[in-house]
Amino acid sequence: MKLLFATPLYEASLGGEPLLVELAHSIRMLAEDDEAGRRWSRAKGYKGYTSYASLNDLPRRDPAFDELKRILTRHAAAFARALAWDVKPKLDSLWVNLLKGGGHHSAHIHPHAVLSGTLYVEVPPKSGAIRFEDPRLPMMMAAPVRRDDAPETLLPFVEMAPEAGLLLLWESWLRHEVRPHGAKGERLSISFNFA
Repeated sequence: MKLLFATPLYEASLGGEPLLVELAHSIRMLAEDDEAGRRWSRAKGYKGYTSYASLNDLPRRDPAFDELKRILTRHAAAFARALAWDVKPKLDSLWVNLLKGGGHHSAHIHPHAVLSGTLYVEVPPKSGAIRFEDPRLPMMMAAPVRRDDAPETLLPFVEMAPEAGLLLLWESWLRHEVRPHGAKGERLSISFNFA
């Protein structure tokens, strides 16, 4: 049997790096100081804080984000090579997320980008997983239900449990969501897009 039309997911670990501690501190400072981000988060019903709609210059504001930009650029270039792309992706946007208990993100894609991803900075137990959707799902009108023992490559949804230092990248057209955050503590992550 051949596998056709694969959907790659890039995984790397930045665990154990002092950078994660610096980023966690920076995220909490931003959540405290960024009034526009807090207002946007409240208005949109976001449980916690995100700089998604308020700050677009984090690598210029903070040396930890500048270092992260260099790391992400290296990983995006490696993923682009693995995808057999003849282009070098450029970081387009980067934002932080401080998710509180009960928080989640509904299923979405990232238009106007080629690669998207997330770095998990701090992850308490029972943090919501990220769930990816098989892009062919809308075309599977009469497909039978898969058996419980079906391999991951055949599942309509695949969930990945977050852990501190986990870096994920995917092609931006891949639909994904963040399952409800069941922890009492804050889950810190950084999301980004490459164009």
